[in-house]
Amino acid sequence: MDQAPLVIDEINAGQAFVKRLHDYVPVKAAWWLRRAEQWIRNLYVAVDVSNQSDVDLAYGEVLRITREIKDDYYIDPFRVKVVSTNDPVAKAIMDSYRRFPAGIRPRFDGRVIGGVAVDEVYIYPPLPAKP
Repeated sequence: MDQAPLVIDEINAGQAFVKRLHDYVPVKAAWWLRRAEQWIRNLYVAVDVSNQSDVDLAYGEVLRITREIKDDYYIDPFRVKVVSTNDPVAKAIMDSYRRFPAGIRPRFDGRVIGGVAVDEVYIYPPLPAKP
């Protein structure tokens, strides 16, 4: 991935990945983000984690899922970032889910979100709550 705009193949791959991860751990928010002045775009997933071992387990699933879907979708596991729901960007996205339940505009370019200056953000719609 480089400074080229996020393309539909990446969006679809991220969506397939996030849905699979959601089967293992409830994903509260997911988004692609390229920070201002950086060339790397990462796929962020916000999950409820209480300690580092929860994060380590989630990263284990990231590796497993990216291997499983590699024939249909490519996601670089090193570009997936698991964050807590306390992450400022995650909080901002989850707040937008609440404020705009009919749907939010998925792309934001050249803005600040959650106090982070970004060049590009693509926000996935919220996933259904797990029972």
